[in-house]
Amino acid sequence: MDFEGKMISREISELLWEMEKTVSTAESCTGGRIAESIIAVPGASKYFKGGIICYVNEVKENLLGVSHDVLEEKTAVCEEVAIEMVKGACKALNTNYAIAATGIAGPGGGTKDIPVGTIWLACGSEDHVETCLIEEDQGRDINLAVATNKALQMFSAFLKAEKGTETETES
Repeated sequence: MDFEGKMISREISELLWEMEKTVSTAESCTGGRIAESIIAVPGASKYFKGGIICYVNEVKENLLGVSHDVLEEKTAVCEEVAIEMVKGACKALNTNYAIAATGIAGPGGGTKDIPVGTIWLACGSEDHVETCLIEEDQGRDINLAVATNKALQMFSAFLKAEKGTETETES
């Protein structure tokens, strides 16, 4: 993991500790890299409950409750699936938050409509999910590193916004 990834993981750790919240992951194309980044910080067992590597649609449907119809109509690489993966991970692993990634890292597997490098990221809770689309193919290894770092950055920003909301509610 690069230095930036370590810094973001530490920031996520501190935020989750302070908020006394938990997180899980649902990863397709990133294959556990997001979870690996989160557990790189000592003490992660306090807030990280686990991850589901859902590389095939069967696992997305059976473990995360992703809609078969959405997978059939839009494929696994779409915003709706990323959102359902977050909600499904929160439910399946009983966490406050989840981070999800689904896409085509390459080098093959892309189509005209969904080219290699297309990766949907999502993070949030069962009630509120934010998404981000990555659409640049820089080769498999870089695509996966970019997706992992972007997912962590996105979740860190999400937590800061959530913490701000909690603070306002308490005032």
